[in-house]
Amino acid sequence: MRLIIFLLILLSSMESFTQNEQLITLENSKISFTVFGKGTPLLIINGGPGMNSQGFSDLAKELGKTHKVITYDQRGTGKSKIDVINSNTMTLDLMLEDIETIRKHINVKEWVILGHSFGGMLASYYATKFPKRIKALILSSSGGLDVKSLSSIQITSKLTQKQRDSLSYWTNKIRRGDTSYHAKFQRGKYLAPAYLRDQSHIKRIAHRLTQVNFEINQLIFQNMNAIDLDCSDHLKSFQKPVLIIQGKQDIIPIEISQKAHRTFPNSTLKIIPNSGHYGWLDQPKIYYKSISDFLKSINIY
Repeated sequence: MRLIIFLLILLSSMESFTQNEQLITLENSKISFTVFGKGTPLLIINGGPGMNSQGFSDLAKELGKTHKVITYDQRGTGKSKIDVINSNTMTLDLMLEDIETIRKHINVKEWVILGHSFGGMLASYYATKFPKRIKALILSSSGGLDVKSLSSIQITSKLTQKQRDSLSYWTNKIRRGDTSYHAKFQRGKYLAPAYLRDQSHIKRIAHRLTQVNFEINQLIFQNMNAIDLDCSDHLKSFQKPVLIIQGKQDIIPIEISQKAHRTFPNSTLKIIPNSGHYGWLDQPKIYYKSISDFLKSINIY
C-alpha cells in the first residue's frame, strides 16, 4: 500500500511539472528550445553571445513551477544548428527572427521576456521591434540598452592579481592552440570568481565558460557595433511593466541598471545585496521572490 501511495505521489508530481524539448527545422538552420512547466509563457534569453541555454535549466525549472518557461539555444549554439556561420548569418535582427519563430511555433500571442546579461540587451532590442508581443520584461544583470555601455564593464577588476595572472596564462595557452577542455576549464576557473559572491559555484560557472563559441561571440559584437545598437530612445515610450534586477557586486556597473530604470517609464529597479552576476546562485531567495512579487504585482501568475 505504501508503495502504491508513493507511486501515485510520484506520478502526480511528474504531471505538475513537465519538460519538453523541441526542434524547429528551417531551410538553413534548426532552432532547439525546451518548455518547462505550465501557465503564462515566459521566455528566457540567456547570456553570451555564443553560448547555449544549458546553464539556465535550473532557473527555468524554478520559474517553471508557476509558469510555462521556454529556453532556447541561440543560433549556432548547442542544438540550434546553422549551415554557415559568418557576418551575414550572425546578426541581432536574425536572432530576433529566431525568437519570433519560436513564439509563432508555440502559438503564443504575447509573453513575459527574461533576458540575462547579453540576453538582456537582446530582450531590449526585441522590445523596440516587437513591443506588442511582450506582456512584461525582466532585465536580469543586463549588459545595457546600448553597445557603448559595454565599455564600462571591467570583468577582471573583480579578480585578485593571482587570479588575473592565472587567467592570462591559460588564455595564452588557448591562443597558442591548446583548445582542450582542460585548458578552457582552467581559464574558466580563474575567471568565474569575477561573476560570483558565493564561490561554491566556481566549478559550475567555469564549466559554463568552456561552452562559449568565440567566433559567434565576436560576430555578434561586431554586428552590435556595426548597427551602433542603442535602444534608449525607442524604449522611452515602452509602457509595459519592467523589472530591472542585478547584484550589488555584479560585473555590470549599477549605473547601467539605473540608466535603464530612468529610460523605461514603467520600471522597478531591484539591487540584490551580496550578489554578483548570477542572482539565482548568490541570493536565490531574494532573486526568485523579487521576480515572483513583480509578476504578482502585475497580475501575472
